[in-house]
Amino acid sequence: MGSLCKQPASRIWWVKYYVHGRPVRESTGTADENEAKRILRVREGQTAGGQPILPRADRIRYDEAAADLRAHYQATGSRDLKEAKCRLAHLERFFGGWRLVAIDQGAVRQYVLRRQAAGAANGTVNREVGVLVRMLGLAYEGRKLLRLPVIRKIKEAPPRQGFFEPAAFEAVRRELRPDLRVAVALAYTLGWRMQSEVLPLALRQVDLQSGTIRLDPGQAKNEEGRVVYLPADLKVLVAAQVKQVPALERKLGRIIPHLFPHLRGRHRGERIKDFRRAWQGACRRAKVGPMLRHDFRRTAVRNLVDSGVSERVAMEVTGHKTRSVFDRYHIVSPADLQEAARRLTGIVSGIVGRGRAKGRR
Repeated sequence: MGSLCKQPASRIWWVKYYVHGRPVRESTGTADENEAKRILRVREGQTAGGQPILPRADRIRYDEAAADLRAHYQATGSRDLKEAKCRLAHLERFFGGWRLVAIDQGAVRQYVLRRQAAGAANGTVNREVGVLVRMLGLAYEGRKLLRLPVIRKIKEAPPRQGFFEPAAFEAVRRELRPDLRVAVALAYTLGWRMQSEVLPLALRQVDLQSGTIRLDPGQAKNEEGRVVYLPADLKVLVAAQVKQVPALERKLGRIIPHLFPHLRGRHRGERIKDFRRAWQGACRRAKVGPMLRHDFRRTAVRNLVDSGVSERVAMEVTGHKTRSVFDRYHIVSPADLQEAARRLTGIVSGIVGRGRAKGRR
């Protein structure tokens, strides 16, 4: 039978319970008698059920588990730290200070409602909950959590199905300045991510002699490098962009390693990190939109497959690592369905015609 006690001159309760007939004494870390009794009941229940006793499990806070997760990401490189920091910021504002054992499906439901009320999309919330689930799993592996709660994700909206048809793309591209026209042409043709793959390109990654452009390992989202041969028309555009850089180097008197540096203004020579406002303005002037630059990935996948490129090669070009994600981007458009109908025209009439001919015989 377990019991409670206090050390002299201390407000903290200690519990005493027995494991295989041997007494175990443990600080509860609380001055609340009811909480101390709860901890004692948990310990006795664990002992009776033959579960391992993890003395600190009831006192582990979210903050300690989050620190463990950050250290795990940093040590293994299994997730982009900047992206993880963004996810954790939202989780910390809600769960900061919580005991880890109190985080269950009910707590997550409260978090989901709070984020939805703030305007977060279900897909975004699910990514954040996924980070929380990984955190709890890591705590369980480290014996800081006795059991893993069952946490269900919420239903997400269907994936966006936007495409950039050639006429719309060209209309918007014409409204951009020359260097940005090259950037969007790369994204449109190759399906590369604008923020993390196109704009950070360095001159050393372009080989005009062989007509290739490459991404270094770790630069792409899937952590794998890749080399792509440029189509002839895209090679001409990239070559023109490359020629812009030496002229800028001479003006500034320093080496510029970037393929897409700012050519004027107070950031001249620095790498272009984004051009969201210029993009939105181009869409308005072209009377197209609102279009997302991420639509380039779906468009490139469709264009590659429709051009007869094998799906395996298309995945190498766009950088899709898994078939499931590639299939999600390879969405059938109304134009595809109309083309299928055009190709099927005459099949039924041909069958009927052959049947009538046999009947006459």
